Amino acid sequence: MNKIITKIKKFIKRIRKVLFGDFIKISGYVKIDHRNSAGDLLSSTGWMKNTITNAALAVVSGLVGNVDTQTAFAYLALGTDSTAESAAHTALQAEISDGGLERAAATVSRQTTNQTNDTLQLYRVWTATGSKTIEEIGTFNDASAGSMLGRKLTTTKTVTSGDAVVATYKFVFS
Repeated sequence: MNKIITKIKKFIKRIRKVLFGDFIKISGYVKIDHRNSAGDLLSSTGWMKNTITNAALAVVSGLVGNVDTQTAFAYLALGTDSTAESAAHTALQAEISDGGLERAAATVSRQTTNQTNDTLQLYRVWTATGSKTIEEIGTFNDASAGSMLGRKLTTTKTVTSGDAVVATYKFVFS
């Protein structure tokens, strides 16, 4: 049965290439580690696939073509809402704006996943100054507004003062 499914998937992939030609795909993945003030790992989400937003496609195409005044995605934000992800979302559902966990610039780099420099990586460490329950994370192209590239539910993470939230977000272009 698995061999049949594999053959069908390969056939569909060939048909898509014939019908639609080559295309660029963006896949987002995020991993969040929660550490206590001593640096001990309390929990890790492991790598989770995120949802790319519809609004981000216009920004990405503008960046590729150097059209209009587009800004690169270089900010990460955390939120407290567990509403299901949707490509139609344009913001986190309940973005955190205090407690040391507010939106912030990430360390941005290119990494290699399949081809040289095919992956955009954003990395950020927040240190909580109060207690919060984190449910969502997103990537943005502005320090306070802007477009959201991707959003992911984090599973509930309750952090207290002194805890660190370490996020690594990757966008693979293939």
